[in-house]
Amino acid sequence: MEQEKDRLIRGIAMDGKVRAFAVRTTALVEELRSRHDTYPTATAALGRTLTAGAMMGAMLKGEERLTIQVKGDGPLGQIVVDANAKGEVRGYVYEPHVHLPANSLGKLDVAGAVGTTGFVHVTKDLGLKEPYRGSVPIISGELGEDFTYYFALSEQTPSAVGLGVLVDTDNSVIVAGGFILQLLPGLEDSEISTIEQAVAQMPPVTSLLEQGMSVEEMLRWLLPDVQIMSEMDITFKCSCSRERVERTLISLGEEELQRLIEEDESTEVVCDFCREAYQFSGDEMRQLLEQAKA
Repeated sequence: MEQEKDRLIRGIAMDGKVRAFAVRTTALVEELRSRHDTYPTATAALGRTLTAGAMMGAMLKGEERLTIQVKGDGPLGQIVVDANAKGEVRGYVYEPHVHLPANSLGKLDVAGAVGTTGFVHVTKDLGLKEPYRGSVPIISGELGEDFTYYFALSEQTPSAVGLGVLVDTDNSVIVAGGFILQLLPGLEDSEISTIEQAVAQMPPVTSLLEQGMSVEEMLRWLLPDVQIMSEMDITFKCSCSRERVERTLISLGEEELQRLIEEDESTEVVCDFCREAYQFSGDEMRQLLEQAKA
């Protein structure tokens, strides 16, 4: 069976009182797993954050973008994800080689890897003078609950968030994806109960995707009357370039550049997000030093 490509859909239900997103991120998570050589528990934690980022990016418009930082006290250190309104997502985890014993449910112990103390920070560049920043404490480390808490507290939008990553025995990603349901003003208590019941009874996202369920079918499971409003492809894209790295090196200033040149004739800079390595010879470093002096 041919794999469905990574795709995000957005819809509305219950007379426009529920906003819904569903996404498949299998190829995206696998791309970043192979670039960063993440171990299974790290893959699951990064993958869940990438999946949330893809859907949160879809809530933006035009050139807007956002950055998610999950800073817990677990061995992963920090997870960083960038996403924009065009479905372009990238991310990394500070310590990719983290794999813990299964939790009490026999699942990957994402909470143990992330930690249960710390913060989820979301920074949105909305093209205004100052970026929007929202932060909430980590409440479980499982990430689905943590993003649910973020929406409720920071954006005052009661939401249900489901995120899942299934990793194979060879460490590759079998499926990854998720959903976000946002409850808007005007819902009756009975309608809220119906949604809560559907979310509680829904099998794990990864089970549905592994069975071949499409993102549309996944949303219909939760919201039978959902109307699909739009869809877009989700892709890995890094915005790093040699020119950007040069600007970063120049911004270090004369002293730091001089130190780098003295330490080693050539310099290698590796992008955190995509692991692309940029090499600069001694001559190129001296040219950058001259530009820093200018």
